Amino acid sequence: MGGDGRRSASSALTPLDAACRRLLAGVAHVMPLRRDLAAAIGARMAADVLVPAGCPAGPLALRDGWAVAAEAVAGAGPYSPVLLVRRPEWVEAGDRLPVGADTVLDPEAVPDTPDPMGRIAVVADAAGTDGTRQAGGDLGGGDILVAAGTRLTPLQSMALVACGIAAVEVRSPAVALIATGAHAAPVCRGLAGLIAADGARVVAVLDAPDEAQAIADAILAASADAVLVVGGTGFGRTDRSAAGLAAAGTVAVHGIALRPGESAGFGSATGRPVVLIPGRPEAALAAYLALVRPLLDTLSGAVAADRPTAPLTRKVVSAPGVSDIVFVRREVGGLVPLGGAEIPLHRLCLADAAVLVPPEREGYGEGTTVPFIPL
Repeated sequence: MGGDGRRSASSALTPLDAACRRLLAGVAHVMPLRRDLAAAIGARMAADVLVPAGCPAGPLALRDGWAVAAEAVAGAGPYSPVLLVRRPEWVEAGDRLPVGADTVLDPEAVPDTPDPMGRIAVVADAAGTDGTRQAGGDLGGGDILVAAGTRLTPLQSMALVACGIAAVEVRSPAVALIATGAHAAPVCRGLAGLIAADGARVVAVLDAPDEAQAIADAILAASADAVLVVGGTGFGRTDRSAAGLAAAGTVAVHGIALRPGESAGFGSATGRPVVLIPGRPEAALAAYLALVRPLLDTLSGAVAADRPTAPLTRKVVSAPGVSDIVFVRREVGGLVPLGGAEIPLHRLCLADAAVLVPPEREGYGEGTTVPFIPL
């Protein structure tokens, strides 16, 4: 590494696995934030969220009808009605059952007109608990509803509301984006969307000219848990991102055996990780998936999960010794390869996942089931 933080084009590339280990070494979880449920959806839970008490607290009606004790109307039918001295209580779906009732009869089970003696004829029965949700039937008290390190989903949010929980503790890393170079601004917008979808927060988007000190100043000015410098990572005369990082802190790695994305790198400044992201869209996306997403997962305390798998509809070819990112589209028949390095933007826009081909392989054959990374 030169004194100005720039790597020469002939320098050896760092293997992706080694780069990731170095990037994540010593990275700690961010502090929890308390958020209302609407703001917390998509963020990682800082701790297990437990059901405080059985839900529902008492039996509820699941349909509109007549609330009765099943035993009191057992055997009732059109030709052998059970006669009651008073009409059962009508309940709507979601209502608490009256004391003594354990089932809900269909509306037509109790005719509107009483018999000549004023008694109410019940002409249908139902099994006990039919049409009801018993106490604790939705959620049991003490159950883990959302586990620490997992992302809160809209459906889990709905269940939390049912339990009376209005806010939760989450870990949502704050990320600052610094755009440098002629083409970085639109790439920053795309990365901002990915960051938000991954449960983190973009707290600043800054522009910096192609000057090392200006980039350094922007890095130091950014108040965030992680900083992404987009653009200016290559070897052109105006590429100054690595030099800017060196001026603000330290460059740990510049140049990774990742295609696309070879000119990516990272280091730190004022104790925060700083990732250098190439300015080309496909290289930026590859670097995000390979470096930034694992970093955000570590900062947010994400629980490790196996990647989903699917078969390839066509073979993919990779150069040995390099980790290749191949962008794909998920279809009924499997993963359709769209391209990797230098993929045109109109094809990149079709991608909804990516396949990472490890450096020890020269590709995958058609029909091979492979793990993939959802976008």
